[in-house]
Amino acid sequence: MDMGVEGKTALVCGSTSGLGRATAEALSQEGARVVVCGRRKSLAESVAAGLPNAIAVGIDLSAPKGVSTLIAEAETAFGSVDILVLNGPGPRPAKVTEIEEEEVGDAIEYLVTAHHRLISLALPYMRKQKWGRILAIGSSSVVTPIGDLALSSIGRSAFAAYLKMLATEVAADGVTVNMLLPGRIATDRVLQLDAARAARTGRKEGEVKAASITEIPAHRYGDPSEFADVAAFLCGSRASYITGNTVRCDGGLSPVL
Repeated sequence: MDMGVEGKTALVCGSTSGLGRATAEALSQEGARVVVCGRRKSLAESVAAGLPNAIAVGIDLSAPKGVSTLIAEAETAFGSVDILVLNGPGPRPAKVTEIEEEEVGDAIEYLVTAHHRLISLALPYMRKQKWGRILAIGSSSVVTPIGDLALSSIGRSAFAAYLKMLATEVAADGVTVNMLLPGRIATDRVLQLDAARAARTGRKEGEVKAASITEIPAHRYGDPSEFADVAAFLCGSRASYITGNTVRCDGGLSPVL
């Protein structure tokens, strides 16, 4: 299926590893011009070098001019951004009774405020041309908060509410806004969380993973490419009537329809 992204400029945040990288690769395979970005410039350059039409930007979105610099470099290379994929590493694992006040503010800053700045810069062009895609890579914690991921659950749930309101306001302009929720996908982040859970409970990592798999109806962790295929679809022309949604790619893990 042609996703309808060929020739479009796609800025994929946090695309040096994990789900962000898989999404950047999927969009590139579909013919999009991809801006790969992350805090480690050398790693971004390595990822971009493996794609047919991509550039790398090493950037910290929480830096004072991080967002404006990223948008400027994307526009210099490829023109205005048609597809904006919002993604970033989650805060440290912790229960809600273990988090500090400043950590809540930091989670909102990185998971909501920095992304709001990006949207504010990219959205005017999308609305003007009557076509645009904003896709956030979220977490299943948006549907059901995860006890030992309190900071992530707080930040991503707030951002989901923001995106839902945004989708309503820009739908008539041909701009779709969605959040794609991964379940347990085999990325470094999930492996790190398994390791942290094992350390807290005194179990072996293999035992933690095995227990997690029993909770997934598909009885396995997902592959990043499976997630990225859904992301590429939501970023394309064929998904023009899907907006304001939280779409799950989780092997049936969520108990909520």
